[in-house]
Parts: sequence; structure tokens; C-alpha cells
Amino acid sequence: MKKLIFNIVFLVTVAILSGCSDFLDRESSAYSSSGFYKSEAAIKSGNEGVYNCLYMEIAYAIPFNISLDHYTGMALERNENTTIGAGGALNPDNNEVKTFWTKLYTLVARANSVIYGAKDYIDGLSPTAHQYLAEIKVIRAYAYYNLIATYGDVPFFTAPVTIEQYKEKRTAKEEILDFILTDLEECASDLPWIATERGRVDKAVAYGLKARAGLLGGSLNYGGKGSDYFRISAEAAKQVIGQRSLAQNFDDLFNITGQAKTDVRNEMLWELMYSGQGTKKTHVTGFGQVSRNTGQTGRHPSMLLADIYECIDGKRIDESPLYDPRNPQKNRDPRFHSTLWMQGDTVTVNNGSLVRQIIEAYEIETQFYDFSNNTWYKANNADINSSAAWASFCNAGVGYIWAKFSNETAENISAQTCNIPLLRYAEVLLTYAEAKIELNEIDNSVYEAINLVRNRVGMPDVSADRLGNQAKMRQLVRRERKVEFALEGLHHVDMRRWGIGDLENGQPSYGLPLPDIRYEGLASTDIPNFKTSDRADLNDIPNYDAYKDKLKVRDRNRFWDKKFELWPIPQLERDRNPNLTQNDGY
Repeated sequence: MKKLIFNIVFLVTVAILSGCSDFLDRESSAYSSSGFYKSEAAIKSGNEGVYNCLYMEIAYAIPFNISLDHYTGMALERNENTTIGAGGALNPDNNEVKTFWTKLYTLVARANSVIYGAKDYIDGLSPTAHQYLAEIKVIRAYAYYNLIATYGDVPFFTAPVTIEQYKEKRTAKEEILDFILTDLEECASDLPWIATERGRVDKAVAYGLKARAGLLGGSLNYGGKGSDYFRISAEAAKQVIGQRSLAQNFDDLFNITGQAKTDVRNEMLWELMYSGQGTKKTHVTGFGQVSRNTGQTGRHPSMLLADIYECIDGKRIDESPLYDPRNPQKNRDPRFHSTLWMQGDTVTVNNGSLVRQIIEAYEIETQFYDFSNNTWYKANNADINSSAAWASFCNAGVGYIWAKFSNETAENISAQTCNIPLLRYAEVLLTYAEAKIELNEIDNSVYEAINLVRNRVGMPDVSADRLGNQAKMRQLVRRERKVEFALEGLHHVDMRRWGIGDLENGQPSYGLPLPDIRYEGLASTDIPNFKTSDRADLNDIPNYDAYKDKLKVRDRNRFWDKKFELWPIPQLERDRNPNLTQNDGY
């Protein structure tokens, strides 16, 4: 994929020439040809080009939404104090800031070229062509949602850009949001409830994205209409509830074998599709986040995330008698084990052949399994003793490895074809619950939505002390979103919606016990404090001050500034369009 370096105005005009897929390169001249989009076949071709532009990689061969969670307190890049979630790296010249902007506007430009090109032929088009156009409008809405959620007010185009629009100013995010919500509602009538071709947009996706967008406007009180947006969100989610269902096994959602199951297909409303057949499309998500014994390590989960998972009794670790600091992975919400690996875990990964090992954070050797004779043996532990050990989960990381998308035995994690979720039915359920909670309309439908998600993994129902209590229900639904959707990119916006960037990112990152202490050296009272303030308690933000001297620490200079609530407008864009104002503080 060619790297686009053009500014937004020039990019919209020449998107048809710069290309974001082989298909688009082949058909580029036709995109600007008058009268091209007057047939179902032509619109289908344009539709395919728009879908191809969803592969918006911010880092090499990593789906964009995987990267996004690493710009929050839930995860860490391996170099200290460089994450764009906080600190000096979040600036107008940051490459990720520019890349995400450019790729989102490339997607908008592709969509606009087809929608506008077909407008004069709408009445004579087939129902299938109308469906293709509806899909494109949903995808355009998705691009604009990400733009306003990340950058705030942005240039807004619904047609190919004219010369006069080259110096367009930013449009208010409220106006763009209202356009998104209207467009998604109108698109739904031309879409089936479940797409016949996996990976395509359908009615459930249109309403699911409408619910997601409404939650953004409600949480940030866009235009002073927060309650109205929460109402829109709840009603849109309600349209989907009952039309789809959850997968039976949470783990099946994140590996190639599980994703072949019908129940998983039912939950995965919308996916980035990958394939090892024909024109191959692969990613390396697992390879870039595992032990150095089986791959590389560039991204790590934080202990802030790890300590949010409840114990199996449904209580937070500071409130549950089941929690043991010496064995923190025991008696935990099963999603802990599905999402995270840590010291002492036995894991099996396919990196061209099956490798089974015991995760070891302290010793230069660890145990590996010999599948040829079914025995264990000790060998060098690359996480401790290798030239790249500095980047491992216990050195650059804080003691945890991403199991999600890494727990793969059927295909090589250096060329994965498992799909990446963009929207799951579980999100619709929790979005409905959150919107209703914010409206203080807490009834059985809210408890049922949350219980479906919790019960799927064996967690207990909403506890009696939460029933009817808005603050406690708000805390629970936020906790559920964090643990259910970790590494799926949703927290990138959730952190901003909830206004908790300072809580997550305003302190150093703590982790596993130091080598001279280890887990067995922790006291039973070495448990994080979640109650340093009402905000910290509400949002499950742990504090480690009472025993921080026993723990690994990194990001000592990490800080949060209010301006980080939005990403900056890329400086390159402002250099070429002086009418693009900058977000406050940059």
C-alpha cells in the first residue's frame, strides 16, 4: 500500500490516483469518469474499493484498532514515555497522528466518489446496487465517527472536493455527528439484518454504529443535547438486541478455528476480513506481542488493565477474599486468562510449529514441551537471556503478555488470517446498558443485557447492591467494556468519553514484583488501592503507592495534559491549508 503524504484537501481530490489497493489502482481512471457509476456492476466495484480502504494500518501489518488501545492506559508500547496516549509524543508532527488522519480521509474520499458518482442514476438502480451504496454510506459514517472522536471538529465533505473547497475550514463535530446518525438510519432500510457475505455491512452494523455514535455525543454532551444522544443510542441498540446472539465461547472470537463456528459468526457483526487463499491478506498481531521465545514483542498490556478483572465471585480484587497477590491469575474472571498471560502460565503458540512453554519472568531458563516424546525440558529463556530481551514482557513490559489474538495453534502468528472484530453483538448489549444507565432508566432490560455478557464467561449476575444504583451501575458497565473489549480499539474513545485520561496516564506504569521479591515475596496486603478518590473508584483506577517499592516501574516521566483529550490536527495539513485551526493547547 502506497504511503499517502498529501494533505486532506489534495488527498480528497487525487485519492483516485494514489490508491489503497490493487483494485483501486486498476480502476483509478474510471473513478473520475462521468457516468461510470450508473450500473450495479460498477457500483459493486466501487463498493469493493471502499471496503479495501478499511485496512488502515497505523503500524506495519497491525490492524488499526489493535494499535489504538496502545494509546491509552490499558496498554503500553515498548519504548518508555513515547506512547501517544500521553506525554510529549502526542504532537502535530507525530507520524501515527498523521497516518490515522490520512487513512480516514482516504476512506471518506473513496466513499464520496462512489456515492456522488451514482446520485444521478439512483432511480434506475437495482435493489442490490442500493444495498451496495448503503454499505458505503455506513463505512463513510464509521470514518467520520473516528475522525470526530479523535480530532474533534474536522473538514467535512460528502462529495468529491472542488477547487473552491481546497481551503475549507473545520466543521463542528456536532453537525457531523447529526449527519452520521441520520445517514445510518436511512441506510438501514436498504440493508438485510445479516449480510450473506461475511465482512459486509448489514442492518445490525448500521444500528450498532448508530448506537456507538450516539454514546459519543451523549457522553461529551455535544451541543448540550447529551440526553437526546443517549436516547438515540439506546433506541438504536435496542433495534439490534434479539436479532443476533453471543458466541458460546469467548476464546473462539479471537482465533481462526473458533471464527469458523456459526455462533461466532452471529456475534461478529462486522469484521476486518483476512485470508490465506487467493490474493492473501494477513496480519502479524500475535507475532508482535508474545514471548521472545515465540515471536517479537512491541506491545504490552498494562497492569492497570490486569487489575480491573474481577474475581470469580464478581468482586473487584480489593474487595474479594478470593484474591491472592502471590497468585494474581487465580480465581479471576475467565476473560483475564483469555486476554492476558503472565508468570507461571503454560501457553502454546504456533510460530511455524507448535511451541509450548511456561512463561518465566525471572530465570534465564524455562520449560518447553517436546511434542515428539511428550516430555518437558529446560532451555534458554529468550525473555531474560537474548539480545532482544530488553523488549520482553518483563523488561519493556510490566509482566503481562497479550493472549488475545496470540492464543493460536492452527496458523502461524507471523501470517495470521483470523479476522479482527470491528463491531460485536456484545458491544451492542453494553452500549444499550450504558445509554440507559446514563438516562437513569435502569430496569430489567439493562440487567439482562449486562448479564448476558457476564454469564457467557461464567461470571455472576449484576449484584444486588447495584440494582437501581446509577453510580454502581455506571461503574460496572465501564468495567465490563474494559475487560470485554481489551485490544479491540474501543477504549481509545471510551477513555475520552469518560474523561479519565488523567487517571489512566498521569502516573508511572507499575508491574510485576522485582526479581529479588517475586510474587511469593508479596504480602497478603499488597493489593492496589482503588479508592484514592471517588473518580478513581468509579473508573477502577488502581494506585500502588503503598507497595510500589516492590514493583517494576516504567514511564516515570509519563504525564497527562488536558489537551490530550483530542489528538492534534496534523501540522502538515495546516501548513497546506491555513484555514485549518489547531486544537487547544497544541
